[in-house]
Amino acid sequence: MDNYDLQRAQEHFAARVAYTTGVHELEVMIGQAKGGFQVVDVRYPRDFAAGHAPGAVNLPRGKWHDPALRKDQPVYVYCYDQTCHLAAEASLELVKQGFRAIEVEGGWDRWVAKGFQVQAAETVA
Repeated sequence: MDNYDLQRAQEHFAARVAYTTGVHELEVMIGQAKGGFQVVDVRYPRDFAAGHAPGAVNLPRGKWHDPALRKDQPVYVYCYDQTCHLAAEASLELVKQGFRAIEVEGGWDRWVAKGFQVQAAETVA
């Protein structure tokens, strides 16, 4: 790798660490129940109702503008899986509105695969 740019690599990894996290880190935060953060699931309402991360709120596409979220707390956003771009798209829209969005890499599929706690909604929207 003769063209490896150490400065660009440092910037890349610093941004990745600052603006993304994994399902394991989110699960630990939720398990500690200390609050101070919000969890947003951007999947379709029917999928959210079938199961979601504990305490998550559902904000599918079309609900990202002016959401009822706190701007003084980070917002952890997840979607279906690692290849789903809904979390990144939602995060971009939230950041444009002044929210501190952090994308949860791996999404719902990884959450379930790890066997983390699942909360189901009472009704399907």
